[in-house]
Amino acid sequence: MATITIPKELTKKGELVVIPRKEYDEFLRISKIIPKDQEWFWTKEWQGKEKEATRDICLKNVSAPYKTRKELQAVLNKLKR
Repeated sequence: MATITIPKELTKKGELVVIPRKEYDEFLRISKIIPKDQEWFWTKEWQGKEKEATRDICLKNVSAPYKTRKELQAVLNKLKR
């Protein structure tokens, strides 16, 4: 298995990190595609929420848009009970 060392600049505290080349290449590919300010979207937790939302949309478990803030607030108040 070929391995490489990640440069100190890419590690948090300058520690030595050795990972398989295949995983490093994947890391580089992804890190170039995803802007730093959007990394939160690709966390495991957020992707789980996205899957849940997609499932709800497919099952038509969503509401129509609300026309007013008061209409939305009334529905949210009913859900609290």
